[in-house]
Amino acid sequence: MERTLDDVDIRLLDALQNDARIPQSALGARVGLSTAAVNRRLQRLTSMGVISGTAVTLTPELLGCPVRVIAQIAVESEQLDKLDALRSALIARPQVQQCYYVAGEWDFIAILIVRDMAEYTRLSRELFLGNDNVRRFSTHVVMDAAKVGLTVPLTDS
Repeated sequence: MERTLDDVDIRLLDALQNDARIPQSALGARVGLSTAAVNRRLQRLTSMGVISGTAVTLTPELLGCPVRVIAQIAVESEQLDKLDALRSALIARPQVQQCYYVAGEWDFIAILIVRDMAEYTRLSRELFLGNDNVRRFSTHVVMDAAKVGLTVPLTDS
């Protein structure tokens, strides 16, 4: 089902990733398509896997989770079953917003959001200190979230 994206697809995607609540009629007006044509394109982009979901961005500080932590984790063993077990433990926790298996000095990078440092201490004891496959970990407490997002750069602007 490989199909290249045209300029209209790119403009639709760019508009949607900046505001997923925009009505399809407004999208159509923005790119010069009817609402039905926009709907068909969005269905195609979804079936292609280009659009993988729709989400609402919440303000953690207003919901009692003001502390963001970046954790770097080095493992003892890179046996697949042990890596998969750590990966599963990380992604099972709702406080882990993002989890990356990476190359380099560290094996995993996890972005966490917690209510306070006491909650992070409990999590680090469970996830890192209590895991035989964690050799070491490093914690970086975010002092200012200068930019947070998951947008993909689709245009030069």
